[in-house]
Amino acid sequence: MIEAAVNGYLVALSLILAIGAQNAFVLRQGLRREHVAAVVAVCALSDAVLIAAGVAGFGTLSARLPWFGAAMRWLGVGFLLVYGALRFRAASQGGEALRPAATGAAPLGKVLATCLVLTWANPHVYLDTVVLIGSISAQHAPHQAVFGVAAACASLSFFTALGFGARLLAPVFARPVAWVWLELGVGLVMWAIAAGLALGG
Repeated sequence: MIEAAVNGYLVALSLILAIGAQNAFVLRQGLRREHVAAVVAVCALSDAVLIAAGVAGFGTLSARLPWFGAAMRWLGVGFLLVYGALRFRAASQGGEALRPAATGAAPLGKVLATCLVLTWANPHVYLDTVVLIGSISAQHAPHQAVFGVAAACASLSFFTALGFGARLLAPVFARPVAWVWLELGVGLVMWAIAAGLALGG
């Protein structure tokens, strides 16, 4: 059970760490100190719903289709390898400085609408939470629920730290080299998880 919880937390954290539009948006809101709590709540709750769907749905499909678990495991391996390679590619391009916008505060409704679109209209979120986390959770039977709860906790802790800790990160992420190192770290973690899935199956 403890192993399932630790792995669930680390897997979800490594996936969420990948720099994308949603994380950049949360970080920008944190740098601006604008509607941070609402944005963090939307991101964390959305992830929790998707993770629950992945963990519950994957177990049901695996029971009905014996080949489904192995197929999704190898799909997860391939996805992690490609996504990790994309992180390395982003690092090789030098990273981007991220600075708060100079415009005035946006209304809450507009901010939340943007956050929802960045979360639910992103096809990667379904691969990450429903397919990938769902497939990895099956490797921890009968503790899939523990794996899923830990993954949701990782999402909540990450977005909370990112949103409310942004003021501390502002000087760091104003430099492109900080993004380069983060991209490299995420890529290495993803490839390590892919190796674990491939060798442990």
